[in-house]
Amino acid sequence: MIIVNSVFDLRATIHTWKQDGLRVALVATMGNLHAGHLKLVNSAKQKADKVVVSIFVNPTQFGVNEDFASYPRTEQEDQLKLATENTDLLFLPAITDIYSANAKTTVNVSGLSDSYCGASRPGHFSGVATIVCKLFNLVQPDIAVFGLKDFQQFTVIKTMVNDLNIPIELMGVDTQRESNGLAMSSRNNYLTDSERQLAPQLYQTLCVAQTAILAGQQSYAAIEQQAIQTLKKAGFTPDYFTVCNSHDLSSATQQDKELVILAAAKLGTTRLIDNVYFSL
Repeated sequence: MIIVNSVFDLRATIHTWKQDGLRVALVATMGNLHAGHLKLVNSAKQKADKVVVSIFVNPTQFGVNEDFASYPRTEQEDQLKLATENTDLLFLPAITDIYSANAKTTVNVSGLSDSYCGASRPGHFSGVATIVCKLFNLVQPDIAVFGLKDFQQFTVIKTMVNDLNIPIELMGVDTQRESNGLAMSSRNNYLTDSERQLAPQLYQTLCVAQTAILAGQQSYAAIEQQAIQTLKKAGFTPDYFTVCNSHDLSSATQQDKELVILAAAKLGTTRLIDNVYFSL
């Protein structure tokens, strides 16, 4: 596995691959890799000749009082995991390699960035869109692979790619889960032992709501309210639980056939997100 820190070395290596007619995939991460990330790498390997993984804890997607300073950084362990998966190149830039001191340009996907997680974390999705756009420009991949645990993030990126005519194929990969259903996330490390026992109830509540809709229950508002009450009783502090049109994340109507249920809730100090998507 090639490990590069500089933009120059990254571009030089990829230029050589492109000259040889090789197809390149990108998996963008913030490190602290788990089986979900490695699933993305393996999915990328099925679609491309070379796989680039970036590890960059992006400061612009963290809000005030969020966990940028304490976000888990496990660089050595991550390198070993990626090498085991036969990753072709690991890009490990410093903040100064990505953001100039006087940078004035950001990318914002209007509307989609302002609801759900965007409402609770102002500026978050602008930070996400900006760093992803930068990585697309740096790597110039043929395909980029993202997990669907953060369905809203994937929708924001997909919209950005479409709106800006970025010539990249996007691939979404299903959420990797623990045996108890808990969606794998680096932030699960913040959970106490007792919280980790409770955490799978977020996914269970999503599945109950999905089952109700598939069984023909038509009051999405009632399903949402019941789910919020269930989470509160279990010890969560719900942020949102919403049935949406899976294409544009608008509130679902009875005419919509492609749905996603988005949920976010705090358990102790840890903010968890999850979703289920399905067709009627």
